[in-house]
Amino acid sequence: MQSLPLGFRMTGLRCGIKPAADKLDLTLIVADEDATAAGVYTQNLVYAAPVAIDRERTPSRRARAVVVNSGNANACTGQRGLDDARRMAQVTAEAIGVEAEQVLVMSTGVIGQFLPMDKIEAGVRNAASQLGHTGEDFVLAARGICTTDKSHKIATREFQLAGRTVRIAGMAKGAGMIGPRMATMLAVIMTDARLEPIDAQYALSEAVNESFNCISVDGHMSTNDTVLLLASGAAMDEPLPSSEGFVFFRELRELCVELAKQIPDDGEGASHLMCIHVRGCICDADARRIAQTVAESPLVKTAVAGNDPNWGRIVSAAGYAGVNFNPDRLELRLNGT
Repeated sequence: MQSLPLGFRMTGLRCGIKPAADKLDLTLIVADEDATAAGVYTQNLVYAAPVAIDRERTPSRRARAVVVNSGNANACTGQRGLDDARRMAQVTAEAIGVEAEQVLVMSTGVIGQFLPMDKIEAGVRNAASQLGHTGEDFVLAARGICTTDKSHKIATREFQLAGRTVRIAGMAKGAGMIGPRMATMLAVIMTDARLEPIDAQYALSEAVNESFNCISVDGHMSTNDTVLLLASGAAMDEPLPSSEGFVFFRELRELCVELAKQIPDDGEGASHLMCIHVRGCICDADARRIAQTVAESPLVKTAVAGNDPNWGRIVSAAGYAGVNFNPDRLELRLNGT
């Protein structure tokens, strides 16, 4: 694992939300100083309380922490759910000595149940006393956000930017209720680049569009999807110059793609990972529509699951995707053949 971004401490622990004694269920990530924050969220009209809170607080240049619980989505919980999400932020703020509005909240798990706030509050206070900056701390934090995942999902990058060594590190979770436009997944990405909020939001939105928004397991859009980007600026004295923006975006996008691929590969009941490439369309939107239609076809999925190269199902799915193309010029390759 490459070195972690400067300016962050983190941990993950078990606070008792999940019944299994070996499952972590709470993660705390803290920025040592005010950090730039950006977020991309579910497009579901039914969204969880933490999503409502975080939408109000991003983009920002004053974020200080992200607190995450797993095992309970705090979705479809009404005013009490909103109050509990705000309470999570308040308890976290008190534990680390910042303002509640500087804390972002994420939840994932079962929908329609109230949070066990006594357990979460105790867990947050314990986590605040166990923060660290090692690879082990990073893995603990990644484990704390998981639900039905078979394994935690992490990725790191280290590169030169404006004459400085800059780092990006990310963690993600997701295994079921995965469809285009992120699906049931959470991700927290940290960098020690110095970014303006508007630049961080643009870079994250574009990176998510080219990564997490391109995955599908079951086509089911979640209530809690959230991707957060925190930039501490600890590796740079000045904000990222516009001339270096593409370099940062390229590294961010590659990290998001790496994380995104780990999600369907870990999908509930999944035995194969399909990567679909569509070329020759008039625009990216048409290519994505064809790829999405093929990916979500039950007949294509069953063929792949059975190791059956039934290419007719793929061609048929492409044909009903609603994109105009010339069938006589269609070319299909499976595993290079």
